[in-house]
Amino acid sequence: MKSLRSLLALLFLFAPISVSVLAQENTPQAMMIGMFHFSNPGKDVVKVDKVIDVLSEESQAYLKGLSGRVTTEFNPTVVLLEYNPKNDAIIQQRYQDYLAGTYELGVNEVYQLGFRVAKQSGARIASFDERSVNWEAGPLFEALANGYPEINVKNKQWLADTTAEKAYDNANLSLQEMLQKLNRRETDLANIDSYLFTNVVGAGEGFEGAMASSSWWKRNFFMYAKIQAHSAPGERIFVIGGQGHTAILKQLLEADNHLKGVDVYPLLNSPS
Repeated sequence: MKSLRSLLALLFLFAPISVSVLAQENTPQAMMIGMFHFSNPGKDVVKVDKVIDVLSEESQAYLKGLSGRVTTEFNPTVVLLEYNPKNDAIIQQRYQDYLAGTYELGVNEVYQLGFRVAKQSGARIASFDERSVNWEAGPLFEALANGYPEINVKNKQWLADTTAEKAYDNANLSLQEMLQKLNRRETDLANIDSYLFTNVVGAGEGFEGAMASSSWWKRNFFMYAKIQAHSAPGERIFVIGGQGHTAILKQLLEADNHLKGVDVYPLLNSPS
């Protein structure tokens, strides 16, 4: 009788641990990578004339290696991509053609990294972009020009310095070095700080700075909601987006108790 009680006690002791371990294994996971736009469409505030050639032999070798590492280490079940949802049928058909060997990958990161990872891991693809809301900066720039000369000068200097830095990086860094820089925490924080700097404009009056900032955060909250919509138990979500988005999205992921974040940074290093 004593031995039976001891056995039952052990079963009750380890049962919660087993349930906890099972729950952790079933928790959806997300890995995010911040990018520059490979095809350089010129839609960002900070514009450069020329970006890294992702079709060069060096860049292609790196992208193939990175795709393999993401597949091996994370093995996503879904790859979320930043493209206009209105173009979903076109992108889905291109992906099917790529799987069939009849589509040559375009320059865009959607194809160069997204399609490669999805094919190797057997994942589905989907858009997580949202174009119904955008950065409403017009009133902010007007207020800067008319009533905030000091902040306006500093903001213009920030834009000039950032443009010069990006031009230098694209001319001198390898693709690996660029992606490593874009996915450092300090780069994300610097990106967020650029919105906080002008957030004070119109405080207590028109709140032009805060309205501009909140409109950008709103778009990213919409995009994060789309990521959450894919976070069923057991899902592994690989998110490829512009660094201006992932700087915010990573902060949301870090605070999310229902979606486990996995750091992409270690995979950005090429094996020695």
